[in-house]
Amino acid sequence: MGKVRTSVVKRVARKLLELYPNEVSADFEANKELVKKYVYVKSKKLRNQIAGYLTHLVKIRMKRME
Repeated sequence: MGKVRTSVVKRVARKLLELYPNEVSADFEANKELVKKYVYVKSKKLRNQIAGYLTHLVKIRMKRME
């Protein structure tokens, strides 16, 4: 089975990608700081899930552009 992400993770990540496309990168650590900066997240786990999904979305976009 694959990784299942909740709708909250997907919704927040897509919104961040829509609002800050120039700041989001394929680097997980940079995306983690971006999430910390723009979104109030209580738990570290949720922050990391959002940052990981952001990284995943950016890598998919980069592949499509090739």
